[in-house]
Amino acid sequence: MVQPTESPAQGAQVTLRGQYLAEHTLYLDNRVVDGKVGVAVLTPLRDTHGQLWLVQRGFLATGPRREAPHVDTPSGVVELTGEWQEVQAGGPLYGENREGVRLQQLSHEPWHASLGSFSYSGWLHASEGDGVLIPWWEANVMPPSRHMGYAFQWWGLALAALMVMFIGGRKLRRDKAQQSV
Repeated sequence: MVQPTESPAQGAQVTLRGQYLAEHTLYLDNRVVDGKVGVAVLTPLRDTHGQLWLVQRGFLATGPRREAPHVDTPSGVVELTGEWQEVQAGGPLYGENREGVRLQQLSHEPWHASLGSFSYSGWLHASEGDGVLIPWWEANVMPPSRHMGYAFQWWGLALAALMVMFIGGRKLRRDKAQQSV
C-alpha cells in the first residue's frame, strides 16, 4: 500500500511519505540486536494527507547506561517502507510504562496528551527509507503446515489415549470376570 487513506491490514507492506515529528520521539527499552543492548526508536510521522502514524524506525545501541538516548531524525519530507502491525494486547507491565523518554511496552498512550490519537490503531515497522535504523523486529508468523502438524500430533495423542482406555477397560473387565469365578 502506498500512502493509504484507510487502515492497512495486519502484515501489509506500507509506504509512507511525510514529515517526522522528531520532538515526539520515544524509545522502546530493552531491545537486543547482535548481543548489543539498546532501544527501538519510535517517531510519529504526519503523512502528506495529514494522517498521524507511529513509526518504529529500528534499533539504536545504547549499552547498559540509563542515560536518555538520542537519535538524529531527518527533517523535511521523507519516504519509508515497512510492515504494518495492528495494536495487540501488551504483556505484563510492572510499574509505569514511561520512564522519561523510555517506554517499557509499545503503546499509543504516551502520545495522546501531546498529539491526540493516531489515525490508525497500529504502527509501521520501517525496514527501509529515510531515517530508518537497524531493523530488529520480525513478524512471528507460523506457516499453515505447522498448524497441520500440531493438529495431527494432537489427534494422534487422542487416538492413543482412546486405545489405552479401550484395551485397559477390556483387561479390567476380564480380570473382574476371573475374580468372580
